[in-house]
Amino acid sequence: MPSEILVKILSYLDAVTLVCIGCVSRRFYHLADDNLIWVRKYAAAFRSKRSRWKATSVEETATSLSLLSVWDKEDGYWKKEYITKQISSVRAALTNSLSPVKRRTSLPSKTKESLRISGLGWTIILREASGKEHIMQHSNLSVNDNSVTVFWHDKNWPHVDTLSTLDLYGATPIFMEQYKGPNTSCPRWLSLIEKYDLSNLRKSAMIGCDRHVRVFCVNPGLLVGLWQENGGLAFVMANIHSHGLFERSIMGSDTIPYTLPPDTTFVDNYPDSMTFYGDKGFQLHIDIHGSKTYFLCSTFHNLFCRRAGINNGYVKFLMINLKNNREHLPLVGKVGLEWRTDCLNGRIESCIVVDMTLLDEDKKPIWYVSSPVCLRSACLPDFPQPAYSFEYMDSVGGVCADLGWFENTDEYFIVRLDIYLSVAKLQQWFGRQ
Repeated sequence: MPSEILVKILSYLDAVTLVCIGCVSRRFYHLADDNLIWVRKYAAAFRSKRSRWKATSVEETATSLSLLSVWDKEDGYWKKEYITKQISSVRAALTNSLSPVKRRTSLPSKTKESLRISGLGWTIILREASGKEHIMQHSNLSVNDNSVTVFWHDKNWPHVDTLSTLDLYGATPIFMEQYKGPNTSCPRWLSLIEKYDLSNLRKSAMIGCDRHVRVFCVNPGLLVGLWQENGGLAFVMANIHSHGLFERSIMGSDTIPYTLPPDTTFVDNYPDSMTFYGDKGFQLHIDIHGSKTYFLCSTFHNLFCRRAGINNGYVKFLMINLKNNREHLPLVGKVGLEWRTDCLNGRIESCIVVDMTLLDEDKKPIWYVSSPVCLRSACLPDFPQPAYSFEYMDSVGGVCADLGWFENTDEYFIVRLDIYLSVAKLQQWFGRQ
């Protein structure tokens, strides 16, 4: 069929179908890039609302643009302009939906609603050392109070020994108004969130196992499950904290992650008797869960730290004192990390996920993390019960906790909890050197 006739037929298609049909063949790719088709769609979709002039048809709107300028542009120019404008519109709509925040944590309060409206999902790209790529959209996700847990599982994983990297992306439908569900064929744009090195996965910290799988933690927040039987990939699980979740998932490019802008609080007008280490009181919110089941949700108010508490470049906050029984907190329910695949599911008793949000005096998140941790046997002086501990540490902050197991109630109790925050982070945050 002559190209002129095909272009005429393509001009009647909507933008989503036009983008998809361009993937059929090289010929259709070039035909679907026709500038005249896309300039008409651009004019119809993004006509200025302030204009008093009303076109009688989309055709008239398109002709208001110079045809000479249309043909002067390279093929696909107006398609790119249309998609770029569409992405900006989606970003603006999502940003507006995130304005309500929870009073307790200052984190977005409408995460589930925003996910439903936007169709935002998460994609991983597994790269082999040979350069071959395997693209997978998420299989399931769990929206927690202060984080999102995303799962990928498949029957046809590449062999783990051939993999070099895993890239985690936010994947947003370009045409949000036409998004009706998890349609894998819907055109999406990718926003890089994190890159992970899998070349030495088996040398990473194994944080738990059961009779079916072994799980390895790759910071920040990634869990990789390997089958006990053959060592192949069973599942991938990512834990993403809610602070900046949407910005990181939609504002980056496919090669460069989005960086949240620095938020500094200047305190030069504080009295000399005060230091910048939290004199007005910090606040910590901590959740402990197993990807879906919650074991603890607690908030600590009016936290203070002094210069005397600095050690090895970190400031220490004492949350729970081992010697004060009234401060000890129970973990409710059967503790463990829940995992699932296409054919099996299970629970790893030695693993949990910890979500932490440390807020400054103005309720702004100064440090936040969502990460799996491993419960390990511990020895606590003058503590008669079986004891366990977990810890997490990065360049900004960390947590160390001791837990006691009380057989009479079949419960874990947190009997000691310490939070650490780097002096460098505090100095940067409060604008002091």
